[in-house]
Amino acid sequence: MEKKEFLKTSKEYLNEPAPSKEPILPSKARLGDRIFNIIKFLLGICLLPFVYSSTVAFLAEMGVIDAAFADYFWRGVISFVVIYLFVYEPVVIYNKGQKILEAVFRFFAPLVKVAPYVLPIYTIILLLIYSAYAAISGSSDALKYFVFLFGFSISLHLIFGAKSLRSRQGDFLKGNYIFGFGLVYIINIFILVLGFSVLFGKFSAINFCNGSLQAAKGIFDAVFTQLFVCR
Repeated sequence: MEKKEFLKTSKEYLNEPAPSKEPILPSKARLGDRIFNIIKFLLGICLLPFVYSSTVAFLAEMGVIDAAFADYFWRGVISFVVIYLFVYEPVVIYNKGQKILEAVFRFFAPLVKVAPYVLPIYTIILLLIYSAYAAISGSSDALKYFVFLFGFSISLHLIFGAKSLRSRQGDFLKGNYIFGFGLVYIINIFILVLGFSVLFGKFSAINFCNGSLQAAKGIFDAVFTQLFVCR
């Protein structure tokens, strides 16, 4: 009979809080993680001028191509945003793209973890498909449709990539998010620039890089002047 005192009823068992799944780290390990997150936070802040400058430089280069193609690209961007906000979140499509990259880089463990966030797999596939199509057919009639899909696919990758990084637990000061997404954004814009420089003769990757670096330098110079230069 005494053993029954130690037995829990099913109701008591169900009312107990579930055990935490997060590993309990030693205080030194937690401190090390906090310091590392602070460093990533500061690096992320340093990347923000490049996020801005790469956007400005990309928009400047988009202005030199045919307005009809630029319109198709922005229609693709807007179409995805509208579908994502008001119709359906195509997370299944994004996850399938991540699995493709995991399969491609499965022999190199570090890239398996990084590549799905960094590389816009659908945009890259579309660029390869169009390049093959144009080489075989010798026609550029389908380019406007591919440009639309470029805008759609790059928006898909950036939005879901940001959502995945933002949802990570234990992100002190959002250091992982600010640094990670800033780096992903810059790399994605650069990949798009390389693709457009191949598709459009007027679109220059060199001008993009020069414009981006000059704009970022201007921001850093202005900040340094405001903080450290005495008037």
